[in-house]
Amino acid sequence: MKHFAVFRTPQTILYGRESFRQIGEEAALRGQKALIVSDQVMTSLGYVKECQEFLEQKGVVSEVYTGVESEPTDDYVSEGLVLFQNTNCDIVISLGGGSCIDTAKAIAVLATNGGYIGDYRGNRTIAEKDPIPHLAIPTTAGTGSEATDVTVITNTTSDVKMMIKQPAFMPAVAIVDPLLSISSPKQVTAATGIDALSHAVEAYLSKRAHPMTDAMALSAMKLIINNIRSAYSDGENLDARESMSLGALQAGMAFTNASVCLVHGMSRPIGALFHVPHGFSNAMLLPAVLEYSKESCTDRLADVGRLFQPETDASLSNEEAAELAVASVKNLCASLEIPNLKEWGITEQVYQSAISKMAADALDSGSPAHNPRLPTQAELEELYQICYDYQFTSPERV
Repeated sequence: MKHFAVFRTPQTILYGRESFRQIGEEAALRGQKALIVSDQVMTSLGYVKECQEFLEQKGVVSEVYTGVESEPTDDYVSEGLVLFQNTNCDIVISLGGGSCIDTAKAIAVLATNGGYIGDYRGNRTIAEKDPIPHLAIPTTAGTGSEATDVTVITNTTSDVKMMIKQPAFMPAVAIVDPLLSISSPKQVTAATGIDALSHAVEAYLSKRAHPMTDAMALSAMKLIINNIRSAYSDGENLDARESMSLGALQAGMAFTNASVCLVHGMSRPIGALFHVPHGFSNAMLLPAVLEYSKESCTDRLADVGRLFQPETDASLSNEEAAELAVASVKNLCASLEIPNLKEWGITEQVYQSAISKMAADALDSGSPAHNPRLPTQAELEELYQICYDYQFTSPERV
């Protein structure tokens, strides 16, 4: 290593079956009144009520904000912050997918530092005061947001997904209970699983990768590759769910310290303009971006290929193993029935008219700069063209 590296994680990580039950104890160590940031799905499943009961058992009272729908926006942040302040809460708990967690991160920082969440983009404003303690409880095995110092919030005025990264956005506690992910439908399991895989792959290929992130990324890829099909085909498979939850957590720790790359840079504008959930947009882009990047990261991509087919380790050259990685990711997406952008229902004419803006916004996000192959505006526009009706390979039986 030519330079020193940094590796940040939450202060406390609780992982494993039934770890959700510890939320009351962990919350009581940090405050007396919690704002639970969640959504209507978690309410209907009974998880919000269960969380409140665990808190009450340890003497912690709670308020609930369930206005989060799909991708997080600055409006959700403002609404949740007002509720937090008006009800005199002193801790924040996020319960749900990455959208709930990212919204709660923003509330926790703004509650002590003030301002508009977009002010913190690009470090224009630095969160100098400690955030409100945030306890993150993911219910999907995907974003890894419970272990990252990144929040992605859509500016509803400009239709730009703002990627904001500062140490203050790291949750104080991550509670990863794979039992909560059983509720995820097949389609969500597929999309969030490929999202987690893209986190791990991009962290491993990133120009900012280092030995600590490599260890997490490789472990995450192995867990996800070996278990995603089982979790998809049998959502009650607890062993597969547990491995996917651990893989997503490790991938989150990897990418928050090594950075994501071109896939994420391209996916945020798609989410902002066409409201495609983050996991799906990453999955739609990953194979084509790997094809584009392959010649600039052959050796590292070869390591990914050998994780898909370890029995071929000694028999393939690095070039062949890198080709295998791309083919395997394409086949995986097909077997999990990941749609392309056209199949998602985005009108071609509207999509074409947005390509120039999406490419500019992707470059402006900073993530593509960490990609092994650095794209120009024109190359990004071409990639967006390719991804619109990109064809995955024929699916294997799941």
